Amino acid sequence: MGHVFLRPIEMKLQNDILLTPAQKRAMEGILGGLPAGDVFVLRSAPGMGRTTVLQRVHDAAGGTLVGVREFMRSLAAREPAAIEEAFLDMVEQALAAHQLVIVDDLHLVANTANNYKYPRAHLLDAALTGIMGEAAAWRKKLVFGVEDEAPWPVRRRAYTWEIDAFGVEDFECICRSLLPVEVADRLDYAQIHRFAPALSAQRLKNACNWMARESGIETAGFIEYLRSHDVASNVEIEEVQRVDWKDLKGVDEVIRELEAKIALPFENGPLSAELRLKPKRGVLLAGPPGTGKTTIGRALAHRLKSKFFLIDGTMVAGSGDFYEDVGKVFEAAHRNAPSVVFIDDADVIFEGDGDRGFYRYLLTILDGLESASAERVCVMMTAMNAGSLPAAMVRSGRVELWLETRLPDADARAAILNGMLSGLPQPIGAADSGRLAGASHGLTGADLKNIVEDGKLLYAHDRAGGTALRAVEEYFLEAIATVRANRRSYARSKPPKMTETVKMGFS
Repeated sequence: MGHVFLRPIEMKLQNDILLTPAQKRAMEGILGGLPAGDVFVLRSAPGMGRTTVLQRVHDAAGGTLVGVREFMRSLAAREPAAIEEAFLDMVEQALAAHQLVIVDDLHLVANTANNYKYPRAHLLDAALTGIMGEAAAWRKKLVFGVEDEAPWPVRRRAYTWEIDAFGVEDFECICRSLLPVEVADRLDYAQIHRFAPALSAQRLKNACNWMARESGIETAGFIEYLRSHDVASNVEIEEVQRVDWKDLKGVDEVIRELEAKIALPFENGPLSAELRLKPKRGVLLAGPPGTGKTTIGRALAHRLKSKFFLIDGTMVAGSGDFYEDVGKVFEAAHRNAPSVVFIDDADVIFEGDGDRGFYRYLLTILDGLESASAERVCVMMTAMNAGSLPAAMVRSGRVELWLETRLPDADARAAILNGMLSGLPQPIGAADSGRLAGASHGLTGADLKNIVEDGKLLYAHDRAGGTALRAVEEYFLEAIATVRANRRSYARSKPPKMTETVKMGFS
């Protein structure tokens, strides 16, 4: 068998210190398994140090390591479509000269050869089958490095190892290898890991290399760097209307539930770790139009910042890019968990989902959130009419928390109006909010906002035209009458349901 398997696994590599515990486990698994077979796979997510691990395997076991660079050199001497011939020749030459051949980045070759425009579909599978048969006949060993899954001829035959998701000890290992000792000693690695547990080795190294230039960096500063550079929402928070929980009136019970069951598990790392707290994985926020559902989303966006991801009517169900866009949102949310995916006006999106594809896709997503890798992703949906949602979507287990926003009562309307009027100059800012609250029975918070804006315009029109001013309440009462008249006109017109062209204004 040659010298390749006579090197002890326990040998101390000169640069072994660069490997994290997860990477070491993968390396030792491959080295320990080499005597058992002839084909092996090392799988990892992008940026997890797979090439580094394969290099360490090469250092310990000998042989040769080839990858994309060698493949491109082999391909350069052939026609562009001769992918399989170039790959086959590269590996055969390596096998002829070495007992162990390590082939990194096999997925890049496979992705090219399996592209739907490639004229020789599945021919790479034949080449791989031939290569593995040849290696077995020569009593040689093959190790392939891939992202995700290896091609099926390799997968069905190989022993497979994977670089696991990094834990606290992996984070600390990378940071201590790159940061000055005094900086590394100040960092709380458990807190950093809780904030961004899915960081790859490359992203963590980038953070360390950047932060090493700064002086006095502590855990909060490190996390802030990750928040602004590596954990990115699909929402431009600066463009979202700023609103806080305290600005929301008449929904106290909803806010309390969101504080306890969503915000707390995100924001209180030590308590969450101690009690193993997890945010609810499925939340439905239902209520009539204008009762604050989207506003709650805006408040949550500002509260969670980079941990907040939005799906709304700008992603039109049934359009060509819809599922790709939604998939990217969930992928980013998983990568940056703990996180919230906020689906605004879900019932309207479902109306445009003619083939029910989004409904089935979302069911799969919600069921998948039970897995350990995705359990810290919360999907929050808003709906004007919960009854229009598919029954299977809101059954117990998928939607764990059902919250309702209702029309504000008199006290809530007075509080909303007080908040809007308080910053206005006299005399309009001194309008009797109690009187206006009594006159606006049955109106929503959104209606009240329009009433204040319209009342100001009516008041300004009289002032600008030199007309004798009325009592300031009269302007707002006129605006209330206009809102009610518009509602009656809308009800009589019975407009068709908005489906494909609807666009919600989250920002």
